[in-house]
Amino acid sequence: MALSKPVTWRVPAPVASLVVNPDSTTQVRAATEDDLGLLPAIQLAAGAAFRAVGMAAAADSEPLSVPALAAYQEAGHAWVAATDHDVPIGFIVVDVIDDHAHIEQVSVHPDHARRGIGGLLINYVDRWAAGQGIDALTLSTYRAVPWNGPYYARLGFRDMAPAEITAGLAALLNDEVEHGIDPDARVCMYRATTAP
Repeated sequence: MALSKPVTWRVPAPVASLVVNPDSTTQVRAATEDDLGLLPAIQLAAGAAFRAVGMAAAADSEPLSVPALAAYQEAGHAWVAATDHDVPIGFIVVDVIDDHAHIEQVSVHPDHARRGIGGLLINYVDRWAAGQGIDALTLSTYRAVPWNGPYYARLGFRDMAPAEITAGLAALLNDEVEHGIDPDARVCMYRATTAP
């Protein structure tokens, strides 16, 4: 069972205006029910960066709903990066697809981008997955967007060859196509778990 500590401080203004001291300590912990209402705003704020590369549709896509996030949280598959005031500034949610830990969503609020928080969340999931006996992480992402495919490659992920795409991942990619996402722009990526 995932353990979490209670939230001790709430953001009095919308998450979009959240600013914290840049030398604050960031910790990863299991998401709590109290966190869930903040996470869609973090996802939307992070997604706004797609406008800069001409991908308004991606920027405007619906974030994960609170009920969907609650399902991840209840399953023990949702974690947040939080400030030293215990305010979520990023999150990650994971499915288990064909025996791999599949990163469904990882988002960091743009006020805290480029500080290694996404990598911190992914490495936390790496340790969790290894502890569950899962030997790899997977994700699907935009191939050429700098903070997508190239970023994950820097974190040790590699493109999966067509023959490596499992049935579960193929279904996920087909669902993306049904939602209007260009399959040529997407890639599935793989990283063996690195935690002992």
